[in-house]
Amino acid sequence: MLMLHCFAVWKCAVSPTGDKLYITNNSHEKLLTLARDGSVLATFTDPALRAPRGVHVTPAGQVLVCGGSSHTILQVDSEGRRKLATIAKQEDGVVLPKSVCYNRHTASIIVGFYFDNSIMVFKVE
Repeated sequence: MLMLHCFAVWKCAVSPTGDKLYITNNSHEKLLTLARDGSVLATFTDPALRAPRGVHVTPAGQVLVCGGSSHTILQVDSEGRRKLATIAKQEDGVVLPKSVCYNRHTASIIVGFYFDNSIMVFKVE
């Protein structure tokens, strides 16, 4: 079993195949990707991912993560190694995002925020 010691688990999500666990570490500004046995497969950091909070994995295996202090929603590859896209940022109205999820029925990304009771819905193609 992996002991994260100084790594605080903020949120976690599981890959569609169940072989990977994605963990946001708010205090160390990382997205960790773990194997089923707890071994670390990847550690993702990026200037656009400060104080990561919510994480969600779509049915297709796309990883979405909130940058709380960077006011961003990022898409990371399924290996947890590299940023594929910045989905939304502060200029789009994203301020202190806390949660993110994808609704495949409406092809939408839904973002919840830290200090208010609002959500934003982004249509994706």
